[in-house]
Amino acid sequence: MARRREQVLDAALEVLGSEGARRLTYQAVDTAAGVPSGTTSNYFRNRAALVDGLVDHLLTLEHHDWERVTAGAAPTDVGELADEVTRFLRYATGPARARTAARFTLRLESTARPELRAALARGREAATDRGTEWLRHLGSATPRRHCEILLDHLDGAAFRQLTFPADDFDPRPGIHGLLNGLLG
Repeated sequence: MARRREQVLDAALEVLGSEGARRLTYQAVDTAAGVPSGTTSNYFRNRAALVDGLVDHLLTLEHHDWERVTAGAAPTDVGELADEVTRFLRYATGPARARTAARFTLRLESTARPELRAALARGREAATDRGTEWLRHLGSATPRRHCEILLDHLDGAAFRQLTFPADDFDPRPGIHGLLNGLLG
């Protein structure tokens, strides 16, 4: 039963991220998940409940992504950090493209549903905590502030790649330059 709920949420993220908020319907999610009609509504009685479920599911998936990125030893220099962050950004705008688009869509949804902001902010806070440690390790004078700047840059680069995809997308020079500026 829990697996079916995850299947529905994965499909809902795909619908939201690839087709937009207006296409996020029970029928679209059921079809994308390959489940019988009515399955999504059995788990989520209304759209607000579905969106709440999506936020929680997205945070769980992103937590696992960051765990994979930060599982190894902390980067020992700016180049290594730029490489790690670049790999993550390419993943977020490549294989995880729909999920990243869904995250931006949910952030926009939070303008109409402020109660979503706290949950979305927890995800950002977790990423900030991890990045802050890496930047502290590399000698940043203000690691938290520098991490916030880096994450803002990554959001902008991801948004640009999602909306105006470049076949030759290479965010590393910008990331490396930003990190050198912050840590130099």
